[in-house]
Amino acid sequence: MIRPEDYEFIRTLVYDYSRINLGTDKQELVAARIAKRLRVLNLPSITAYCELLRHPQGEEELSNLIDVISTNHTFFFREPAHFDFLEKQIVPEATDEKSPHKRSTFRMWSAASSSGEEVYTIAIVLAELGLKRPGWAWQLEATDISTRILKRAREAIYPEEAVSKVRPELIKKYFQKGLGPQEGNYRVKSELGNRVTFRHLNLLGPPYPFTEPFHAIFCRNVMIYFDRPTQEELVRRLADRLVPGGYLLVGHSESLTGINHRLKMVKPAIYQLAR
Repeated sequence: MIRPEDYEFIRTLVYDYSRINLGTDKQELVAARIAKRLRVLNLPSITAYCELLRHPQGEEELSNLIDVISTNHTFFFREPAHFDFLEKQIVPEATDEKSPHKRSTFRMWSAASSSGEEVYTIAIVLAELGLKRPGWAWQLEATDISTRILKRAREAIYPEEAVSKVRPELIKKYFQKGLGPQEGNYRVKSELGNRVTFRHLNLLGPPYPFTEPFHAIFCRNVMIYFDRPTQEELVRRLADRLVPGGYLLVGHSESLTGINHRLKMVKPAIYQLAR
């Protein structure tokens, strides 16, 4: 159980830091998620956990709180239609010699990269496309609000079930199979992992650190945590970082319907900035 005053404190703290809106009916979910941190920290109660968060030494724990609150189950090639669209439409459009917006380097951003499955899937798609385009240059940015989850993404080690949707030939090409203590795990090979730049970033925080716009941004299964004004602010900020004709891809359970924005829906969960 969680006391009403503790829940209100957690709810306000999470919103102020991350703009995640827990609402007034998520007490059981929050209590269950925080229970994981109580075990790790050996704390007796959620009230004690709140006391930790109120003190300066609890500042680092705030990132862990955001992490457990927002954690989603994920795996490689989740929502595969997006990766098909990347391969068959986004990249061909961006590399078309006749395109007035063609740039020397193809740039993509996984805006809520979590533990890395999404961004490494993008990297696999781009690496495979690069085999057909000698000399083709691409850059891939990955950001997340959780420093702990970014550390896991950089380590790039995943259980077998996370790679179950990856074709066997791609597993052989881009993963190392674990042996001994790592049996049952797979590590993304460094030649692929080194193509990804990871950064700690709050999507609703200070101005983004990027100097060049992106051809596509994946920001999937993030807006479900936000209230409507925050969703509108986020979509506006992401659209500002797209090249003309660039794409924003959101989760299949998400929609920009009812949100004030300047993007055109191409397919469900896929939106394009005007050229």
